[in-house]
Amino acid sequence: MSKVLIITGGSRGIGAAVALLAASQGYAVAVNYTANSLAADEVVRHIRASGGTAITVQADVAVEADVLAMFKKVDAKLGRLTALVNNAGVSAHALLQDVAADDLQWYERLMQINLWGSVWCTHAALPYLKARKGRIVAVSSLAGLIGVPGRTAYSASKFAMTGFFEALRAELVHAGVSVTVAYPGVVLTQIRYHGYNAKGERAGHSGLREDGAMTVGHCVRLIVTGMQDRQREVVMTTTGKIGRFLKLIAPGLVERMAMNALKDEVKPR
Repeated sequence: MSKVLIITGGSRGIGAAVALLAASQGYAVAVNYTANSLAADEVVRHIRASGGTAITVQADVAVEADVLAMFKKVDAKLGRLTALVNNAGVSAHALLQDVAADDLQWYERLMQINLWGSVWCTHAALPYLKARKGRIVAVSSLAGLIGVPGRTAYSASKFAMTGFFEALRAELVHAGVSVTVAYPGVVLTQIRYHGYNAKGERAGHSGLREDGAMTVGHCVRLIVTGMQDRQREVVMTTTGKIGRFLKLIAPGLVERMAMNALKDEVKPR
């Protein structure tokens, strides 16, 4: 039986690396992209050069019609889906007090991509995955377990993902479909540089301390292993594992830990 995987946001960073690793493990991979077709084509070229099977699929995951068309194309070209990795997402860093009322619409756009993109894709995937007892992965963030100052919009979207996929996991137990939620910490990608600032423009820098950041390769190995082993959660850092439990007994300490993750120049004053 062939294995078919869709990776959203698959043209660069974590998504591209998931596509390459999954292909090396025998998956036929659909590499989703929104606008960067050249980068997606390059990922597919690498997979095919290594003897794997891959296609590109253009879709804005925040648009339901795009998502439905994407799944039909993948089914026609690669066959019945067995795994979905919800990876597409946008980062953001801004203190709420610095966001003008007229600029709050980017909060909504971020939620449309990070949450609704995952909802649309997962809903479209369910008939395929239930037929083959497949796998769903949601790439969240430690900001989806612990609120991070300056990341109100981003944390909100990732906390929403956590709630959605935890509830969905319980719904799908009887169907044999696993739901794995991955919680990376700071990973050495450019996602924070491409994310929104207070005006909803490209940030161009990271507001987080990045010393000791996890490599993309390490992060992706944990994600793919979690998917293959049908793990419920993949919390990737010691700080994240400790912090989620400390929230119950020492929430003030966790807030200080979260504040220390920020660069001094972006801390609230």
